[in-house]
Amino acid sequence: MIANDILPDERVRTGARHPVPRLTRHLLEQASIEALVAIDSPGMPLLTEAERAASLRELLGIRPPGDVWVFGYGSLIWNAAIHSVERRIARIDGWHRSFCLSITALRATVDRPGLMLALDRGGACCGAAYRLAESDVDSELRLLWRREMACGAYVPRWVQLNDCNGNAFGWAIAFTIDRDHPHYAGDVDEAVTVRRLATASGGLGSCADYLFRTCDSLQANGIRDPALERLATLVGAEHEDERCFAPD
Repeated sequence: MIANDILPDERVRTGARHPVPRLTRHLLEQASIEALVAIDSPGMPLLTEAERAASLRELLGIRPPGDVWVFGYGSLIWNAAIHSVERRIARIDGWHRSFCLSITALRATVDRPGLMLALDRGGACCGAAYRLAESDVDSELRLLWRREMACGAYVPRWVQLNDCNGNAFGWAIAFTIDRDHPHYAGDVDEAVTVRRLATASGGLGSCADYLFRTCDSLQANGIRDPALERLATLVGAEHEDERCFAPD
């Protein structure tokens, strides 16, 4: 259930469970993600700046009428790092949130691979929608492409936004999984998912922190995702078990 249409302040629970986010607007402006990837996963193929620019031009070439919105379903909810003029809670149909993207960098390494959220086919998904000022569309989307399209595992597409009453109010860019990409993990066994989320970390933090922040931010905005909440409980228990058995 969605409590309201307007997103409250993005503050969520902080403390040991939530280290300060390391993915900043400055990092995106400096195009430093590639350097972090190289540390965590040397030799990992990445899209070039020209390839990302071509992808962005292609999507804007089929832009629907009206304002440009960006749909966030994971870290964009609690760390957007882009300038917007409006934020709303929104639902999209035909896609659901899933830890179906295998990663070996940024929040993981080659030795300790992790999982990242993506939109996979089927169902529906509630998240945060950000409306961009027309004058900022090109500059903000270039930053967004550096963030989301580093390895090309997503297919950016236009999705219709609906409010809590099911009324359409705009079109947004959403990053859906490319099922043909080698990093597509599909339906991962729950035990494997929990272990990878509990243990993976890299230059931008841990997969567990990403999971906890996303789960807490969804709840803070009146959005319930039972599957994500279950994973957060299981990963939290895994961490408790590790602390109990850790030597003094």
